[in-house]
Amino acid sequence: MSSAKSPSPSEAVDIPRLELRGICKSFPGTLANDHVSLSLLPGEIHALLGENGAGKSTLVKIVYGVLRADEGEILWQGEPIQIASPAQARRLGIGMVFQHFSLFDSLTVAENIALGIDEKVPMGELTGRIGAVSARYGLALDPGRHVHTLSVGERQRVEIVRCLLQDPRLLIMDEPTSVLTPQEAEKLFETLRRLADGGCSILYISHKLEEIRALCSKATVMRGGRVIATCDPRTETARGLAQMMIGAELSSPERGRIVERGEEILRVAHVSMSSDHPFGVALKDIDFSVRGGEIFGIAGVAGNGQPELLTVLSGERPVDDAGSIVINGKPVGHLGPRDRRKAGMAFVPEERLERGAVPEMTLAENSFLSSYAYGAAGLLSRGLIRVGRTHTLAGRIIDDFNVVAGGSRAEARSLSGGNLQKFIIGREMLQKPSLLIAAHPTWGVDAGAAAAIHQALIELAKSGSAVLVISQDLDELFAISDRLSVIYHGRLSESRPTGDITVEQAGLLMGGMFDETADPVGDHVSEA
Repeated sequence: MSSAKSPSPSEAVDIPRLELRGICKSFPGTLANDHVSLSLLPGEIHALLGENGAGKSTLVKIVYGVLRADEGEILWQGEPIQIASPAQARRLGIGMVFQHFSLFDSLTVAENIALGIDEKVPMGELTGRIGAVSARYGLALDPGRHVHTLSVGERQRVEIVRCLLQDPRLLIMDEPTSVLTPQEAEKLFETLRRLADGGCSILYISHKLEEIRALCSKATVMRGGRVIATCDPRTETARGLAQMMIGAELSSPERGRIVERGEEILRVAHVSMSSDHPFGVALKDIDFSVRGGEIFGIAGVAGNGQPELLTVLSGERPVDDAGSIVINGKPVGHLGPRDRRKAGMAFVPEERLERGAVPEMTLAENSFLSSYAYGAAGLLSRGLIRVGRTHTLAGRIIDDFNVVAGGSRAEARSLSGGNLQKFIIGREMLQKPSLLIAAHPTWGVDAGAAAAIHQALIELAKSGSAVLVISQDLDELFAISDRLSVIYHGRLSESRPTGDITVEQAGLLMGGMFDETADPVGDHVSEA
């Protein structure tokens, strides 16, 4: 792949590559963009910041031609233009990595990439180019794998590589590091800096404010659909940026008094299992426990067995030995999800759309989907759904977790990614489970909402519940976990108290660089 195109004489650096003037966009009951203006210079890495529901995704979809603005003007290289479709945007040189992936599960990586680029390239040549770009930027991909076998992080790599193959002049990235290790994120930053040095403009959306400070030279801050500030993020603190976004003082999670560990709530005893998929990762002697009153974190790079572990823990894939998974003293290894919920488990999957919520269903209907099995709120009576109670429960979730939505009758697909995540987290936590298993609980969630979710997880543990968090966000795990393990190639490391391991050591373990840490991961799993 050639490097990003350098600006031509007609693309002088003092002429914005992209300029938005007074962009407005409304949806029923919502003014998503209210006279938004910003400009992007060639070679500039520009952050777009805001809470969930602030209007960021709507704005970039207008730039990429997915949506049409109701009012306002778009200028490209100083000339007014109408961007009617993503295909037209790509012809201009605009590439976008969406927060929610636009991939076909039944097709291979190469086939998905072929569908997303406009030039006609023989499949053999395209496969070679994918391999070259993947190797160059440290984004490991097998072009022949089917997308339905990929983890969330691996799917994100497909989206990024697809954009990089097109030599973009403007690259829009929506939460690109949400499932990357610190080392992988730094590799991505090096890539973006090289692209910017070659003249590519980058519009960067992220809730990780420290990476914004490290990467971006300018930031536009949105709140309630409006631009409320522009700044140089390098001169601001992460806390200051967060407070601009939310318009209020940011509260940090408080652990409070140390809670004594209670009885063992979850026990996973030497579980080994092959993957359902030919390219999946087999679990090898997974052995750990979680006690009441503690938060146990499992870190790992995407594609190292997290989906397989989650399906075993949730009951989607039972194991032969009932006693290999025990919840509240009850062997449940042979039981499915509903019976495990009855035993006290609540579960937040890694994919919020399709697995965490049904997009076409209302929030009230989605609140029922997992709650009825646990017996919460008496939502079912003699086989009939108590509709009023489901709306009451959904309304409580919306209120307690500050979900921006058009009420309990709004469809799940109408919510922004972060707001849907808050709803799913709230639905599970309001059941007051004795065991909560959560995958990537704050993926794509803004700083204020992430702090609230973290505090809710801490409070749940303080109430005596056991909490298991599987995440690639090391900052998250270090902020809330009492103990930490790393999963690599289907094997779980020895757990350590969070205070006894550094972020850098955990990141190296996640990358399999065991010799680089003071206490390498061994072949045998033991309990701290």
